[in-house]
Amino acid sequence: MQSRIADWRPLAPLQSLELDWLVQAGVELACLRLDLIDPLISGNKWFKLAPYLQAAQASGARGLISLGGAHSNHLHALAAAGRRFGFATIGLLRGEPQDTPTVRDLQAFGMQLHWLGYGGYRARHQADFWQPWLARYENFYPLGEGGLGLAGARGCSALIQMVDAQLSSVGWAGFDGWWLAAGTGTTLAGLVLGEQGRRMVYGAMAVPGDHGVARQVEALLDEAGQMQRRYRLLEAARLGFARVDDALHRFILETGQSTGLPLDPLYTGKALLALREACSRGELAPGTRLIFVHTGGLQGGRVLMAAKSRSGETYTKQPQIERGR
Repeated sequence: MQSRIADWRPLAPLQSLELDWLVQAGVELACLRLDLIDPLISGNKWFKLAPYLQAAQASGARGLISLGGAHSNHLHALAAAGRRFGFATIGLLRGEPQDTPTVRDLQAFGMQLHWLGYGGYRARHQADFWQPWLARYENFYPLGEGGLGLAGARGCSALIQMVDAQLSSVGWAGFDGWWLAAGTGTTLAGLVLGEQGRRMVYGAMAVPGDHGVARQVEALLDEAGQMQRRYRLLEAARLGFARVDDALHRFILETGQSTGLPLDPLYTGKALLALREACSRGELAPGTRLIFVHTGGLQGGRVLMAAKSRSGETYTKQPQIERGR
């Protein structure tokens, strides 16, 4: 691994979002465009990955091994980082072999893939899960699903300084809270840690409650010894993880057409729709200013976009990707 890992510090721009339902609720929203930090290592994934990459480098590891599904944003970012920074990557995938745009990218980036089936993937929580894989791939650094862990959470705390430094670009002197999708809860926990009770953090759960997001967030905060815990988890999974209902699909299309903001159906689309529903219920006071974290998550959207284009429906063209500084 090369020293460039610690040197790369991407910056995501803030973008004001003006939507009719926000105006009606009197809520102001600015979007932290983490999807624009890089064409391949996109979204919050880099901020979760970077501490582990640096730890693996410091330990002299040959590479990293992690887990995810056939549309995993986490594995996509890890594989892309491996190709860019010169380290090997191994992916342990949920289910049976599939041919998806994400899987093709993983292979093109040089990640070696192993399909675990569904039963084998469920075993990832067992205490001895990593033992045979680390015996097979000696001196590889194991990384939990989605970058879950305290180091990954602390890496996401850097988003606070990134936003604070750019508030003047949207004409704000301050704001009241954060709104983002929660898959493992790692990024949310990082914001709670960094905020130290100053501002509220709202997490729209993109997965059903039995996936353990609440438990994982509390465990991370306990491990960090965090006493100030100003956050709230909201149900946003709708029909379940990776399922798209008609209302969500229409919302993603309409939002993209009116703002140019690309949303995916697994995370960011659900999170922003949950905000609209909260506004419609009057749960946010007029004058509230929020930062919506665009966590990337566009791998699942590639499949939806392809399916809808075949049916004659299209998203707005995604704005040109900018490289982070």
